[in-house]
Amino acid sequence: MRGLLRLSDLSTDKINELLNYASKLKKGFRISYPDKKIATLFFENSTRTRYSFQTAMMNLGIKVIDFDTSSSSVTKGETLYDTVRTFQALGVDGVVIRHSQDDYYKELESIEIPIFNGGDGKANHPTQSLLDLMTIREEFGDFKGLKVCMVGDISHSRVAHSNIEVMSRLGMECFVCGPDEFMAGEPNRVGFDEAVKCADVLMMLRVQFERHAQHMSLSEAEYHAAFGLNKTRVAQMKERAIIMHPAPVNRGVEIADDVVECQKSRIYKQMENGVFVRMAVISDVLDGNL
Repeated sequence: MRGLLRLSDLSTDKINELLNYASKLKKGFRISYPDKKIATLFFENSTRTRYSFQTAMMNLGIKVIDFDTSSSSVTKGETLYDTVRTFQALGVDGVVIRHSQDDYYKELESIEIPIFNGGDGKANHPTQSLLDLMTIREEFGDFKGLKVCMVGDISHSRVAHSNIEVMSRLGMECFVCGPDEFMAGEPNRVGFDEAVKCADVLMMLRVQFERHAQHMSLSEAEYHAAFGLNKTRVAQMKERAIIMHPAPVNRGVEIADDVVECQKSRIYKQMENGVFVRMAVISDVLDGNL
């Protein structure tokens, strides 16, 4: 099984190599794979990851097969393995998969075509972490010594779990902040006011209402008052500090509406970089380097 499943499988040298390649693509370098076709299999809803991958493929001249779970045999009970094995039999050159199950790819070890992980459960989101790293490196030039605080729904966040692992290996100091019910025993906790003042990168995470809306002890207004980023708090941030968010943003919950696109925000820059990161990953895999 080839492809990109989790960043913990890659060395820091390889991660920087992929970031360098993504930067090269952003500056205009182009490569094409007109005879290739890749299927996108999203078993969870997605805007940014799904269409970023598809845009990356189109930029590479790859034919996109957009799998619709609602009109497929998944509704008849078809297993993930059988779905992916079908696409292998059909002759696709790879599949992008997002699935609600942690480590879903362990069921696919005998699959011979590349698998690109578009997010698995609460565990991994490798290309999101890469685009976050690219955005941070563009801003600061290096990673070592930077303080990153992830704020919010840590326990349910594959973004947080992926980022903490790789950012720590790259020499960044990672902290978390949020309501007790979202921490699940996470170490390196700090208070939100401290995080706002000390972080170089303040990474706000989406409150995943679809997972636990009925169990939240805080209302949306209470959450925003305690852990939401507003203009008053932005004014307390370091001069060069930046705001990030994997999106979609619950405006008025994690971030005030008038902060989403403020001077310190890099949220849409992250989305832009996501296309180039995914182009780099896809190209590297198709070239047999990953």
